[in-house]
Amino acid sequence: MTDKSGKILKWVLSLILAVSAVMGLLFYMDVIADDLLIYWGYILVIITAVITIIFPLVYLLLNLKSSVKFLLILALLVVLGIVSYAFSGNEFTALQLEKMEVTADTSRWVGAGLIFTYILAGLTVISIVYASISRIFK
Repeated sequence: MTDKSGKILKWVLSLILAVSAVMGLLFYMDVIADDLLIYWGYILVIITAVITIIFPLVYLLLNLKSSVKFLLILALLVVLGIVSYAFSGNEFTALQLEKMEVTADTSRWVGAGLIFTYILAGLTVISIVYASISRIFK
């Protein structure tokens, strides 16, 4: 980040903080309604979501050489998601699905999410064990 953009960002964040503090103070003094404060919260969430999504994308585009590792990991996660969905299935009868008020497709997606989580947990444990064992032999 350049020095000029860093200063601009610092001023913008300070302004947002000041507006939030003033709005909070005015709310507790019963000067403004709670709707206005809730809308300000919505605006802050939207700003945060936009910044959270756009800044990493800009960084990836500006640093393509260092992005290769990230893109490979992202591709691996997509493949892992597809494999998880392929292995998942609906294990419930039509009566059970009706009782739970879900569809067979929803049941399959939940199964895929569970399988995806189990695979990631297993890979995490394997990486921890590998790191511990490799540290012993170094």
